[in-house]
Amino acid sequence: MKIHQSAEDYLETMLILQNEKGYIRSVDIAERLGVTKPSVSYATKKLRESGYINMDANGPISLAPPGLEIATRVYERHQALEKFLILLGVDPQQATEDACLMEHVISNDTYLAVKKYVDEQSE
Repeated sequence: MKIHQSAEDYLETMLILQNEKGYIRSVDIAERLGVTKPSVSYATKKLRESGYINMDANGPISLAPPGLEIATRVYERHQALEKFLILLGVDPQQATEDACLMEHVISNDTYLAVKKYVDEQSE
């Protein structure tokens, strides 16, 4: 199933928050993405209906297995691309911003080549 870039950004952000804080809250998603709480409510409703996340009425948000799979894939791409850009001499802040854009559009073959290069440089 094809998922939109914005949904990938939400799922990736949820994974990061889960890793950093141990929980996922709508207010934290809004703050991290720089969006409004109503935007988060709309997005989380769609993600829940699509089976990517689980949420209780007033409880925490959790990534369902399909959402976790997408979030992990996008986050791994982001990390590899960011490291690659930094290795090329790009300012770290700019590398972070550019990686966020690139992670959604590069082919899997290109990602694997970048990841291989980054891994070789890390040895």
